[in-house]
Amino acid sequence: MTDVAVDVSGNIEVPPEKQSIQPSKFLPFPTQLPQAKEWVQQRRQNIRPWLQFVQTSNFKFPQSLPRLSRRYMRNIEYFQSNYIFVFLILIAYCLITSPLLLFALAGSFFVGYKLSMRHAEGKKVIVFGHELALAQQFGILSICSMPVFYIVGAGAAMFWVLGASFFLITLHAVFYNIDAVVEDESSFGLMENV
Repeated sequence: MTDVAVDVSGNIEVPPEKQSIQPSKFLPFPTQLPQAKEWVQQRRQNIRPWLQFVQTSNFKFPQSLPRLSRRYMRNIEYFQSNYIFVFLILIAYCLITSPLLLFALAGSFFVGYKLSMRHAEGKKVIVFGHELALAQQFGILSICSMPVFYIVGAGAAMFWVLGASFFLITLHAVFYNIDAVVEDESSFGLMENV
């Protein structure tokens, strides 16, 4: 074997050092939700008439399984805004019938309001020599509120609302005869093929 000489000299550029990631830049929290307001307004505009929604003459048993699945999907699309308001009504009912949960939510919202007012005044919160951003303060508030919500039964209330909503919405979507309301597919263009 012979020795082979390889020239490895040259100019190598050293990559710049990476800056340390700050928690506020690593986990950006939105502090304002303008899209949520637009979404709520759009849902309010798309509400179908409530008399049509609860009209008992349109409730019929589906004739076959393929019709059932087609009816279910069409009802979910057509009455989507109404179903969202049914969900919100069940949340309100749950809060009214559970006063401890209502007080815990009110307390959390009050502390959050005070934090945002303090931030608006320009007062800073410094913990262990580090300034906390408003989003971080809200995160700490959320973490501190979790045990309180657990004690007052927020988990049970949440699953009750989800279960009751799922049951009522599925029951309505399966038995409501949408074909009696909307005759042809073109008049109900909620889904677009892309």
